[in-house]
Amino acid sequence: MQVAAEQNSRVTEPRSRQYEIAAKSSGKEGSGKSIQSVDRALAIIEVLSLSGAPLMLGEIAALTDINLSTCHHLVKTLVNRGYVIYAGRSRGYALSSKLEALSQRSAREFNLVEFVRPSLLQLNADLREAVQMAVLCGSTLVTQVRLASQIPPHVESNDMSKVHAAHAVATGKAILAWLPEAELARVVADTGLAGFTERTITSFPALVEELRLVRRAGFAVSDGEFHPDLVGFGAAIRDTSGAVIGAIGVSIPNRRATDTYRGYIARAVTKCAKDLSGRMPAGCFV
Repeated sequence: MQVAAEQNSRVTEPRSRQYEIAAKSSGKEGSGKSIQSVDRALAIIEVLSLSGAPLMLGEIAALTDINLSTCHHLVKTLVNRGYVIYAGRSRGYALSSKLEALSQRSAREFNLVEFVRPSLLQLNADLREAVQMAVLCGSTLVTQVRLASQIPPHVESNDMSKVHAAHAVATGKAILAWLPEAELARVVADTGLAGFTERTITSFPALVEELRLVRRAGFAVSDGEFHPDLVGFGAAIRDTSGAVIGAIGVSIPNRRATDTYRGYIARAVTKCAKDLSGRMPAGCFV
């Protein structure tokens, strides 16, 4: 029994040492003044992060060298703010996933572009047509990735003009189709339904019907509605929870838009969007 106890002590000692190091290296020895309550709260977080199981309040207080009453108030504050979970009287306290969520949120916009870019580069290489990725920021359609057509002569559209043209471009319609009707009405009230060409949808009932068709087909079409010589195809990209993150699109000159080619482009766009959606972690980009 004594041998077993000595062996167990040797096994647990390194973990205890890790906790002590984490608590003592949380800023107490740094230069300049620190706020003691913040310093102690971070020490608690660091100690909990090193534990493979919840810790009792007394264990946290001992490992962080914080008075039990003070430790209780700090831990309670962390629980109220969602950073620590109370696992029950018999189990104690553990870290929540909130810190991880905050870390992910800070880099979402950059990460979304980097996440989709390889697939869009491949789509652009395969089709040699212009490729885009857009998101809806409030009521504004923002094109975050734009790859030019490799087939001359090029027919270009003005991305800045698209900010209030979600109703007239394929990427915009692919996103709008999945908004609740009240949210759709708000976006339309903010941006209007400007007529860019004679084919642009400029009435709300007509737009609602168009978006119903988009949902049924699984992709959106803009046939000369933003630029008279361009036909666009767009499909929504979602994360694995089903949340719509944005849309990818391909635009082609009207002169190449035969029925057969339209079908080919629509299939390529929806396939790329489906592949991205299947790999996009839930909650990372919303």
